[in-house]
Amino acid sequence: MGYRQLTQIQRYQIHARYDVGMSQRQIGRELGLHSSTISRELRRNAISGGYDPEQAQTLSDRRRRTAWKRTKRLPSLIAAVVGRLREEWSPQQISGFIAPLAGVGVSHQWIYSLIWDDKAQGGDLWRHLRQPKRLSKHRAQAKSAGLGKIPNRVGIEHRPAEADDRRFIGHWEGDTVIQGHKQSGLVTLVERRSGYLLAARLPKISAELTRAAMIRLLKPRRGAVRTITLDNGSEFADHEAVSKAVTAATYFCDPYCSGQRGTNENTNGLIRQYFPKGTDFRQVTDTELRRVVRKLNDRPRKRLGYRTPALVFLGEYSGALNTAGAALIA
Repeated sequence: MGYRQLTQIQRYQIHARYDVGMSQRQIGRELGLHSSTISRELRRNAISGGYDPEQAQTLSDRRRRTAWKRTKRLPSLIAAVVGRLREEWSPQQISGFIAPLAGVGVSHQWIYSLIWDDKAQGGDLWRHLRQPKRLSKHRAQAKSAGLGKIPNRVGIEHRPAEADDRRFIGHWEGDTVIQGHKQSGLVTLVERRSGYLLAARLPKISAELTRAAMIRLLKPRRGAVRTITLDNGSEFADHEAVSKAVTAATYFCDPYCSGQRGTNENTNGLIRQYFPKGTDFRQVTDTELRRVVRKLNDRPRKRLGYRTPALVFLGEYSGALNTAGAALIA
């Protein structure tokens, strides 16, 4: 396994695990890194008070800047931009992310110029630009048909006001991404403040499988689950079992009002870029799904000040990122 520079997200992930006493080998296995990478990171960037991910990133950035010769700056910068374009980051996201990392300003117009120049030379960077997707009105109408099949349904009007202003993590939105007429699908859960995504495959759409998948996804993070706002599909009929398992309150949107779960709806649109309509999720592997979830969680968002969902959620959950209660909109 070749050595690669750690990202700040990975440093927050290392801190969260190191802080609860996990061994370097265990941390490496969970993050897909060699244990020697973890050892090197702690040796080079730990300080007397322990391992601080922000301080570690500062030290790493300083070393990289002093080692980065001016003659190599432009090729290195282009390589960084191209690499993130191939990860389906937008030019605006790349521009906002790279400036503080590299100490070099890059406008999104410059990135677009790079893309079109590459296309003129026969390149394929333009194929990685995200295209807007049309939302289906029929889907919302069909899902409301399950409204009467949800026992003890509590409407969104009873949800605590704290969930609306996105100042603290712990408030989630849930929905399904389905194939055809519920042949198969995904259950998706998105944390409202950070946009952090969890997803699991459903070989068929049923209340039993949806309940089990939600509990499996949320239970390891139950300390950061306070409310869950759901779509009205009958697959969420077992919401009370989920609520009990993770000690959280569940609420349901008004019929035909998917905008009340806007974070989740937008994220499902991004998922469709990788799994278009008609995808048979029984043929999708868990490894493929994890790769897509990781991509979306590691992609910077403008409303987070070009932080990533993983950085905000894992950082605030572990206490390593001291921004809880603050507005994150740039």
